[in-house]
Amino acid sequence: MKAYKTNDIRNVVLLGHGGSGKTTLFEALAFNSGLITRPGKVTDGNTLSDFDKEEQKRKFSLSASVAPIEFHGEKSDIKINFIDTPGSFDFIGEVEEAISAADAAVIVVNCKSGIEPGTRKAWELCERYKLPRIIFVTNMDDDDASFREVTVKLNTEFGRSISPLQIPIREDEKFVGYVNVIKMKGRRYTTGTNKEEIPIPQYVTKQLDTARASLMEAVAETSDELMERYFEGEEFTADEIYDALKENVQKCAITPVVMGSGLNCQGTNYLLQCIEKYFPSPDERSFSGKDLATGELFTAIPNPEASASVLVWKTIVDPFIGKYSLFKVITGEVTPDTTLYNTAKEQDEKLGKIYIMSGKDTIETDKLTAGDIGAAAKLSFTQTGDTLIAQRNAPIAYYMAEIDKPYEYMAYSPLTKGDDDKVAAGLQKLLEEDKTLRVVNDTENRQSLIYGIGEQQLDVVKSKLADRYKVNIELSKPKFAYRETINKKVEVRGKYKKQSGGHGQYGDVLMEFEPSGDMTVPYIFEEKIFGGSVPKNYFPAVEKGIQESVLKGPLAGYPVVGIKATLTDGSYHPVDSSEMAFKTAASLAFKEGFMKASPVILEPIASLKVTVADAYTGDVMGDLNRRRGRVLGMNSNHHGKQTIEAEIPMSELYGYGTDLRSMTGGLGQYEYELVRYEQAPSDIQAAVIAAAANDEE
Repeated sequence: MKAYKTNDIRNVVLLGHGGSGKTTLFEALAFNSGLITRPGKVTDGNTLSDFDKEEQKRKFSLSASVAPIEFHGEKSDIKINFIDTPGSFDFIGEVEEAISAADAAVIVVNCKSGIEPGTRKAWELCERYKLPRIIFVTNMDDDDASFREVTVKLNTEFGRSISPLQIPIREDEKFVGYVNVIKMKGRRYTTGTNKEEIPIPQYVTKQLDTARASLMEAVAETSDELMERYFEGEEFTADEIYDALKENVQKCAITPVVMGSGLNCQGTNYLLQCIEKYFPSPDERSFSGKDLATGELFTAIPNPEASASVLVWKTIVDPFIGKYSLFKVITGEVTPDTTLYNTAKEQDEKLGKIYIMSGKDTIETDKLTAGDIGAAAKLSFTQTGDTLIAQRNAPIAYYMAEIDKPYEYMAYSPLTKGDDDKVAAGLQKLLEEDKTLRVVNDTENRQSLIYGIGEQQLDVVKSKLADRYKVNIELSKPKFAYRETINKKVEVRGKYKKQSGGHGQYGDVLMEFEPSGDMTVPYIFEEKIFGGSVPKNYFPAVEKGIQESVLKGPLAGYPVVGIKATLTDGSYHPVDSSEMAFKTAASLAFKEGFMKASPVILEPIASLKVTVADAYTGDVMGDLNRRRGRVLGMNSNHHGKQTIEAEIPMSELYGYGTDLRSMTGGLGQYEYELVRYEQAPSDIQAAVIAAAANDEE
């Protein structure tokens, strides 16, 4: 593949709901452009972008993949780097990484299904990152497809920016062609992507007039001169319409809507023409970053004449194809055997050969210029999100799209004893690939936790470990970090006396235990000894006994908090007393005193924020009440969404992400953090104590 200039490159991400037809459209584009000789099918597991074994098994995309398509445009040949992304919300991190490399987006909408949660999510992401976009309505070959109904819903949902550039032509209820709204000409598909001009059917006139009027109004709004001509009833030329569309698409003021059938490879050529005409080349977009020397923000425009700098936006770690770091060249040019400086790791990286990724295949290349997307193999230090530069004395870091933080978690353990190291090694490679995964070693509850966006993602991790790294894990409900404390004051004596040949052991303490009122610390220790009944040199040993005892409470084995222990009296033996004896005596006093002082289980309470559309607030608040949550209030973002603030036990958040998506059509978002502990209801306490007793058996 030849090297392309910056202004002849387009970087386009495919977005949409799961099952809307993104991968099928990707296949049609690749086939029609000659990149592949035969379009694959998702159901057959032989598509260009879904090359991972797990994707082929599950029949849907799990990760973002890139393929370059060369298109013979009207003015010049262009290269379009398409990035196919998953539609499942569990793999949103892949979408966010892809957006970091893209300059524009095609949102794929299934004509039969219409607007789905993934469509809304795609639109939200484009709005957040100011991505120019085109909507491609696919499955037009379906007998029940209604393009007019879809465009009306798009207009209602997303506003007046929606502008159809085509109107479908149907004969005998079959999709056979379209009317070009700009040129006002009819087109009928003949063979493959070939078309012939036909008269505009009378039955589309009303819909065509509406689309044409909407388009002309949008064009007129781009300048005072055009607006004046519009009011005078003048027609705009095709070039004026193209120029106005390009300006408005790039400002996100107009969203063209085009149509076709991915399965029948229809509409792909027109989509490519629109991408060439209306989408920006990389040098028409800016890239934000931080000057690491000064801490100031800066903006870079892709420029091939500048010093080389790249952003690594994705990592592939596969035992079969190896490790590849996918990068976007922001400025300058990158050639093989280039040494660049990783500003995050403060290490030099030699790139070796550089590649263009085409699904799982690599195409070796001699040069990648500003704005292009490529890959390097087996980089030593570099990870997703790192910036590599040629000019190391001017360190910078480019910003990526914000990656969702994982909140859903499960405990995991190897199925085979002794596989801990294999599991850790496999997980480390998966963590390199997916920045929405996190592994935590919970020493308190003696469990390993894996965090992700959703349960499906965690199940995929389990399957990948088995397939790729030949190690099996079990996923289970995690133990929660409960605490123990007391509710009343007691006085107890702890005496440790042991006599065997030679010196014996003797320690005797009288202690008071009471609530300290401070749940942030395990214990407070004081002594009020009068008359030397316990020598001062044994005070530290008494405290040591308390310090060790609070690590595992007598009630259910959870750490103890909020205890005040006061040493008030005791006795000692001038020969047999020792630090060990007094430490043991304090431990005995603690266990007896704790169980007499109305012990209780405390549960962790989280501060929760849930952001949902107005229509779902009632369902979400009802669900929070069922989960023992306390709703504290709601805040509107004035864009049809509410943020519900609540406090809820951490144990009730297990599986919450899945349930929230079910309630909100996939669009609910949540975040939480631990804020405090409070006494659990009696039934919860009984269950926790019973579970602890079963674990000991």
